[in-house]
Amino acid sequence: MAKRRQTHVVNVGGVLVGGGNPVVVQSMTDTDTADIPKTVAQVKLLADAGSELVRVTVNNDAAAKAVPEIKKRLEDLGCDVPIIGDFHFIGHRLLHDNPDCAKTLAKFRINPGNVGRGSRRDDNFSTFIEIARDLGKPVRIGVNAGSLDPEVVVAKMDANSRRAEPLTGDEVEREALIESAVSSAEAAMQLGLPANQIIVSCKVSRLPQMVEAYRQLAGIMEFPLHLGLTEAGMGTKGIVATTAALSVLLYDGIGDTIRSSLTPEVGGDRAREVRLCQEILQALGLRSYRPAVTACPGCGRTTSTKFRELAQDIQKYLDEKMAEWRGRYPGSEELKVAVMGCVVNGPGESRAANIGISLPGSGETPRAPVFVDGERKTFLQGDGIAEEFIAMVDSYVDARWGATEAVPATD
Repeated sequence: MAKRRQTHVVNVGGVLVGGGNPVVVQSMTDTDTADIPKTVAQVKLLADAGSELVRVTVNNDAAAKAVPEIKKRLEDLGCDVPIIGDFHFIGHRLLHDNPDCAKTLAKFRINPGNVGRGSRRDDNFSTFIEIARDLGKPVRIGVNAGSLDPEVVVAKMDANSRRAEPLTGDEVEREALIESAVSSAEAAMQLGLPANQIIVSCKVSRLPQMVEAYRQLAGIMEFPLHLGLTEAGMGTKGIVATTAALSVLLYDGIGDTIRSSLTPEVGGDRAREVRLCQEILQALGLRSYRPAVTACPGCGRTTSTKFRELAQDIQKYLDEKMAEWRGRYPGSEELKVAVMGCVVNGPGESRAANIGISLPGSGETPRAPVFVDGERKTFLQGDGIAEEFIAMVDSYVDARWGATEAVPATD
C-alpha cells in the first residue's frame, strides 16, 4: 500500500481531516431537516453506527432555522458529532439570513456548479466564502459531474473541438471537473479562506472517471480530499462499485474522508453506508472498528454446517460485546478470530489469527484444535464446542487487553 498523501490538516468540529490523520467516515441524512425530531433521530443513528461527521441538507429557511435546535437536542442526548451543512443554489443567502445556523454548523459544503451564472455566480460564491472565512468554518468545495458549471463545460467543449485529436466526452468532462475544483479552491483562498479550511471533492458516478479525476487532483493540490462514488446505486451493485472505487484510491494513499452514497431500500437501514465505509477501511488495514472473523466458504469436505453455525454465533457475539469491550478493553477491536471447517486450511488460518479453531471436516477425527497466538493450546469436542470456544475468546480478550485501567463502557 502506498504511503498516505500529506495534506493540510482541516479541523472540522474537533475531527481532524488530512495531514496523515486516520481516514474519517462521514454520512448524510435523508430526512427533511426542518423535521427536527426525525433529523435528530437519524443523525444519532448514523453517529452511533460510527459516522464521525454527519451532513444535513440546508435547502430553505425552515431547514436553516432548525439546525441550532437539532444540534442542541443532540447534545442533550450526549451526541456531539459535528454537523455539516449541505448547500446548493441559495447557500449564500441562507447563511447570511440565518447566522445561528452558520455558527452552529461545523463545516459548509458548496457546489460551485450551482451558485449562479456569470457575475451573479461570483457574488454568491464570494458571500458564501466570506461568511465561512469570518466564522472560521471549513468549506468543502464539492464538484459533481451531474451539476458542473455549464460555462466551464461549454468552454471546454469548444476548445476540444478545435484540437487536432479531440478528447472523448468523458475526458473533457474530467478536465472540466478538475478545473472547476482547482479554480474554486484558488478563488476561495483569494477571498481569504485559509488553505487549512478547504476540503475538495470531485464526485462522479462512473468509476474509472472518478478514480482518474482524484488521482489528478492528488497530484496538483495539497487540500484534503473527500472521496465518494456518487449515486452508487442499490444493493450488491452499489456496494461493489463503492468498494472498488474507494479501495483503489485509498490503497494508493489518496483520500482523507469518505462516504458511500448507497441508495437504501425503502424503509432500509440508512446506517448501512457507514458500516460499508468502516469495512472498507478495516479490510485495507487503515483502521479497526470491530473484531474480524475469518471463516472458510465451505466445500465438499465440509458437509456439516457446524463451522458455519459457529462462525455466525461468534460474529454475533463479538458484535454484541463490542459496546462493552470498547470501553473496558481498548484495542480489542483489533482481535482476529478464525473459525475454519476442515484440515486443509483450518490449522494454518487458525494459527494466523489471535485465536482460532479448526473444526473437523467430513471423515476427519471429531476433535477441533484451538490455536492461540499461533500455538495449539487444546482440543475441543462434543456438543459444547461453541460455548467453550466463546469462553476462550473472552479469556483471551481479558488477558490481552484487560491490563489497562478499565473505562466505564458506553452504549
